[in-house]
Amino acid sequence: MKIGIFGGSFNPPHKMHVDIAKYILENKYLDKIIFVPTGIYYKYKSNLAPDEQRLQMLNLALEGLDNISVSDYEQQGKLMYTCDTLGHFQKIYPSDQIYFICGADNLSYIETWKNAVYLLEHYRILVVRRGQDDLESILARLGPYQKNIEVLNMDLNGLSSTIIRDKIKNGESIGEEYLNPKVLKFIRKNKMYKN
Repeated sequence: MKIGIFGGSFNPPHKMHVDIAKYILENKYLDKIIFVPTGIYYKYKSNLAPDEQRLQMLNLALEGLDNISVSDYEQQGKLMYTCDTLGHFQKIYPSDQIYFICGADNLSYIETWKNAVYLLEHYRILVVRRGQDDLESILARLGPYQKNIEVLNMDLNGLSSTIIRDKIKNGESIGEEYLNPKVLKFIRKNKMYKN
């Protein structure tokens, strides 16, 4: 079985996150996807909503979807690294192939990650194109590891969690074109991203 670990802050999880997962499964890239929201100690993200709230929103956004689940593995109150997370799931699924799902923006600095060479050699990576990232030059730079990297042939609409947070902060209207209605209700109820 091919299992994808979809990491990210999911702050908040929006419809494009769900569309990416559905696309991957429907087009048989993978058999199962596990969303793994990063913990609050992740150094590349600031102003993260509390772990529990992001976990609850993910569960709401993914409710009822087959072959998709959520794990709180990285929310253990300490800094977690992608290589450790992938290793954790490889131990749980020893006979399966573990994939890491990431955006081209993350792939652009993957060499700086902890145990990057091991990660690139031992796991497969599914890459989602984002914006104007020069994916071809990124792949060329990664040279011998390209065999383990697969680019999704998917058109994205440019939606991002940052855009959603900024709209909420600025008092702009956010509708169901951005978020699952249950996630939207959760954000409003908890008065999230207001400042």
